[in-house]
Parts: sequence; structure tokens; C-alpha cells
Amino acid sequence: MTTAQTPVTQSEIDSRYNKLKTEGEGSGYFLNPDIEVTNELVKGLLVNEKRYGYMACPCRLASGEKAQDLDIICPCDYRDADLSQYGTCYCGLYVSQAVVNGEKSIGPIPERRPKQVAVREPESTTQKGLSALPLPVWRCRVCGYLCARDAPPELCPICKAKKERFERFI
Repeated sequence: MTTAQTPVTQSEIDSRYNKLKTEGEGSGYFLNPDIEVTNELVKGLLVNEKRYGYMACPCRLASGEKAQDLDIICPCDYRDADLSQYGTCYCGLYVSQAVVNGEKSIGPIPERRPKQVAVREPESTTQKGLSALPLPVWRCRVCGYLCARDAPPELCPICKAKKERFERFI
């Protein structure tokens, strides 16, 4: 789905930057403090939104088919694992508190996205049973938030409890 694109304005970039910053910090996520880099990434998100109708990661090749790109719509499925391990997401838009504080520098991040992303029909847990889930489910002991991923998030997006307040639920 490629159509003629209207250019992204600085006003649009500033508006989306402010929205991402407010929403991110409200959930314990931080934008890259290098404003020039961050503005270019936000511009890329906006270009992809105009091109595809969704904010595909500007550092990955999107197919233009939303069902195939769900894992790379910002914030992508790989962000939290990258932040935990490397202090930044793949494209460098989101960074850890340690990067914001200048305690850690940003380096290269290996690609976590599988080379071939197959579109699957979701199966209900009752069809296969809870034990067949592909990832463990983590529960915040403070507010009950649940998430399926390799490891619990650094910060609960609901109550802001730290990683150690999560327990493996399934």
C-alpha cells in the first residue's frame, strides 16, 4: 500500500515526540535523550504511519501488511527485552533509566525479529491448554498486571512496581 506521501512537518514531529514522551514516562519508559536522533526516529514513525497506516519501526523493513508487521509496530514486541539487556531498543528510540542518567552508553543491538515472520491465526488458550503458551506469563504482585514474555518488565506499566515484584504466573 504505497501512496503519494505528504511531507512530515516539524510541528507533527514535535507533537508526536511530546505524546510519546508523556505516555512513555508515565509507564516507566524513556525516550533517547539525544533529541536530534530521537526527532529523526519520530519522523520515521510518522512517515511509516502515513505510508502504511501504522507506526512501523523506522529501523526495520515493514511489509505494508499490518497483520505481518504487528510485532514491529512501535513500541515493538522486542523493546522490553532490548531495554533489559542492552539499555535501548533496536532503533534507539526508547532507552533505560541508566542511559538517561549517563551511566550506560548506547551500543549496537542485535536484531531479535525472526527472519521470516509468519502470520498465525491466534489460538485460544482453551484450545491448547495454558501449558502450551509459547512464553511464560508474569504477574505483578502489586496490581495483578499480567504479561507473556521471556522475563518480567523492568517496571510494571500499571503501578510502576519494579521487576522484583513480579512472579511467574504460568
